[in-house]
Parts: sequence; structure tokens; C-alpha cells
Amino acid sequence: MREESETESPSSSSTLIDDVDSKPTVAGGVRDVYGEDSATEDQFVTPWSVSVASGYSLLRDPHHNKGLAFTIRERDAHFLRGLLPPTVASQDLQVKKMMHNIRQYQVPLQKYMAMMDLQERNQRLFYKLLIDNVEELLPIVYTPTVGEACQKYGSIFMRPQGLFISLKEKGKILEVLRNWPEKNIQVVVVTDGERILGLGDLGCQGMGIPVGKLSLYTALGGIRPSACLPITIDVGTNNEKLLNDEFYIGLKQKRATGQEYAELLDEFMMAVKQNYGEKVLIQFEDFANHNAFDLLAKYGTTHLVFNDDIQGTASVVLAGLVAGQKLVGGTLADHRFLFLGAGEAGTGIAELIALEMSKQTKAPLEETRKKIWLVDSKGLIVSSRKESLQQFKKPWAHEHEPIKELVDAVKAIRPTVLIGTSGVGRTFTKEVVEAMASINEKPIILSLSNPTSQSECTAEEAYTWSQGRAIFASGSPFPPVEYDGKVFVPGQANNAYIFPGLGLGLIMSGAIRVHDDMLLAASEALAAQVSQENFDRGLIYPPFTNIRKISAHIAANVAAKAYELGLATRLSEPKDLVKYAESCMYSPAYRNYR
Repeated sequence: MREESETESPSSSSTLIDDVDSKPTVAGGVRDVYGEDSATEDQFVTPWSVSVASGYSLLRDPHHNKGLAFTIRERDAHFLRGLLPPTVASQDLQVKKMMHNIRQYQVPLQKYMAMMDLQERNQRLFYKLLIDNVEELLPIVYTPTVGEACQKYGSIFMRPQGLFISLKEKGKILEVLRNWPEKNIQVVVVTDGERILGLGDLGCQGMGIPVGKLSLYTALGGIRPSACLPITIDVGTNNEKLLNDEFYIGLKQKRATGQEYAELLDEFMMAVKQNYGEKVLIQFEDFANHNAFDLLAKYGTTHLVFNDDIQGTASVVLAGLVAGQKLVGGTLADHRFLFLGAGEAGTGIAELIALEMSKQTKAPLEETRKKIWLVDSKGLIVSSRKESLQQFKKPWAHEHEPIKELVDAVKAIRPTVLIGTSGVGRTFTKEVVEAMASINEKPIILSLSNPTSQSECTAEEAYTWSQGRAIFASGSPFPPVEYDGKVFVPGQANNAYIFPGLGLGLIMSGAIRVHDDMLLAASEALAAQVSQENFDRGLIYPPFTNIRKISAHIAANVAAKAYELGLATRLSEPKDLVKYAESCMYSPAYRNYR
């Protein structure tokens, strides 16, 4: 049937609908089919949903539903009289009411479920709520609460969000992609659920991560919701608890590996490119180490791909370190770095730091890498271990005697910066932090593992054990800490600072590849947004309240780099990229209906 519909005559109704307006939106690439985005906020638009949505169906269409905000005229025009109470409420009043309701819940997972329910009922109100209350709601729709949501996804699963592509769809992936109602996709976030945050293999239940990430692409980066597609690739799970769980929603079999896995992923990557074009951004999320590096290396030269665990984490951490130089003095090259954890995040951060030092000092990359040391589960990575190391760890094997314990590595290497990406909680012990504080006047300690339970140390521990001298940031949020009469506000090295702005920059420039220099550009833009007032409070990241402005600056820097490298296809380059980025951003304000 699909082939027949695609070859219908020009007079067919589907062709007429498709050809309403073929002009690209201001953001480029995705067609503004219904004129909704090209209209100004005071102009009227038509709430299309195959046919014009009206009456009961309009109230159940999350794209167009406004609840009590429908005006009297709109209620008459769209057959809503009697289907709503007589009160007409503003969107601001709805936001106030929803925040009041959400704050009544004591359990974060209940708040998460309330937010997901709102997203399914009223999309614009969901994003308005998230944008206006980003600092309060970010930990709910993303880490740490999203981790618990993934663990319990089978039990709390109500309506499907995104696409589920399993081994059963092999040979039919292009057909599955065409089942998705939105045809003009700009960003795909995909996971296979094997390494969800620091929680391990959650299989098909990892869908909470792509859904959460794309909510942030819209709220923080201004990518339209209709241009976002969350996907979970289900190749089974090795989690015995899930395999024996009657509520588990995925394939109940051990994970496929080797050729079977590679063939499914290859079909998926080709199908996405065929269906959505060269400029669709594919973000890999929470793949296991071995697959994450292989996929990035394999498709980095043929697709617009980005791995947030490797590249996004690296970019946000580098931004914090660049900003931190204003607190500790000197340059990045003056520091020695020690990592606990040598997986995707650890090696990704290490490589980007080495690249930035090489760029600043003009020293070869091989030389700048020597300032960076990594500790994995077997101890310090040294040259005598090189033969047994995985490929991505080998560049970090330096000459040194083997050391098993982290505290001994701190004493031997004498780092100025300690970074945790191990996924193992409470590994920055009192002895480790005290050793860092004895070596440095202002030790930089980044405890990056998510969720909160897996953080290498808490903010309170870092400040207390360092006598209030540590410059601290974490992956998940911690509350302010009072020590010795002074209040310390811990920073959050959250990838949400980087990937929404990076994605917007790639899309608005029409970039066809992601280059390391774009990640450096994103880091520099984020570091530049940290104000003197933030530094005075010991912060190395700006507050999330200004995140849309921050994302616009990051997008502008990334787009400028894309044009400079000749990777941009959206010509010609706008004169003011920051203003252009802001003009491209989705607004969740309600529209007036004809």
C-alpha cells in the first residue's frame, strides 16, 4: 500500500497536503508544512491533524490542545462548547497551577510521571513549564530521576514514546521509520540500553534516556518537538532481573553481539540517512564502551553523528576547566590530570583536554597526553599493561610503576585536577580528598558519575574534607553546603549545557559532519558565559536559568566553526549568528487558532 500511495497522481489529497508550503523554516532543512513556524505569534494558524482537528479530537491532540486556554471564539469555531468548563485561563496561570500540583508530590518519580503525562496531553504547556522552571524540573525530566524511571519503565509504561526497533524488525527498519507520524526529523537520539547512566544494562527500558534528552533539545536548545525522534534499539538484555520480570517490555533474550548486532546497526544507520537525509543528527546515547567507540569511528566519516557520553561530557568538563583557570590561575597546560574511570566519558574528556592543550601550546598531541593519567578497575594505566589494554585506553599508558589504589596514585602523580567517571559511588574517599587538599591550595574535584547514588563523592564531603578549599562540580545536582560559616554552591557539569546548543548549531548551519574543533568551540562558548558573580561564588558553570541564552551562544560558536571548516551547507552565513540562533528557537507560547 505504501508504494501505491507514494506514486499517487498530483491531484491526490495526500500530495496536496504535502505541498501546502515547501519553503524551509528559518532553522533550515525541515519544511514548515502548515505555516505554523513562519507565522508570527499574533497571527492565526490552523491546527492540522491529518484533517483540521476540532472538538473532542482537538482536546486529545497534544500538539494543539490548550486546555482551558482556548478562547470563547476558538471554542465556538472548533466545536468545543460544553467540552470544557466555562473559565478561560492564560498559559501563565496553567503553568502556576501545574507547578503547584507537581510540588505536592514528595517522590521524584511521581513528579516525573506527572511531567510525562503533561507532555502527552499538552506539549506546549510541558515545554513552557520546563523552560520557566528549568533548575527545579531538570533533575526530574533528566538525571537523576530519569535513571529510576528507566529502572521501573516496564511498570510505569503507559503510552509508547518514540520508536522501538528490535531484532524482529531486521530487514524492515526503513518501513518502521516510515511508521513515525512526523516526516521531517532533524535530531535522532538512539540507545541500545546496555549502559544506562551508571545503572548498567536496562535493555528496552532505556527509552527514558532518548525521550529525556530530546525534551532538553527542545526546552534548552529550541529544536522543534516535531523534528525530534527518540529510538531504542532492542537487541536483548543480559540483565537477569529483567529477563525474569513479567512486566519487562523488551525482547526476553540475551544480547545479540558480533555480526548480528553490527548488521542491525548498519541497516539502522543507512535507513535513517535514506529516510531523513544527510543532515539529520544522530546522537548515540548510553551504548556500552566497546560499541560506543566502534560506532563513532565507523560512522563519524559518513554520517552526522555525536556521542554525548564521549564528546558531550568531554566538552562540558573542558568548559568547566577552562572557566576554572580564573579561580586557580595559570593555563590548562599548567595542570596534571588524574581520572578514576577509563571508559567512554573518561577517555573522551582526556582526549578533548589534550586537544585543547595542544591547540593552546602548539605542542604535539602525544606530548599533551602525558599530563593526563587514568586509573581503571585494575589500577593506574601504565605502559607495562599496554598489551592487555583495550584500544581506546592505549594512548593513556605512560611510563610509571604499577599502582593499584587511587589514593596511592594521587600521592605519586600529584594531580591538580581529579575527575571521576567510574560509575561507582563513594570512591573519592576521605583519604583521597585530603591527599588532593594537601597537594593543592585549590584542588579541582569533579565527581561526574550519574545518578546521584553513583557519584564518586558528595558536595558536602568534597568541601568538608578539603576544609572548604575544593573547586567542586558533579554530574548530578547537589544542594548548597555550609562549611565554616560559608555557603558553597556546587556546580553541575551537566551535558545539558552542551548538547542542545551544539545540536542547534549543527542544524542551523546545515553541517554534514561533527568535527572535534566544534566541540572545542562549544566548550569555549560555555566557559565565556560564566560571569564574575558566578566566580565569586566558586562556580565554574553559569546557572541554568539562562540556558537558552547560553545555548544560542554555543550554537553560534559551533555554526561559525562549521562555516570555517567548510562543513556547513546552509549558505550564506548569517551576519549575527547569536541573533540567528535565537530566531531559530522553538517557542512554547500558545498560538491563536482560526
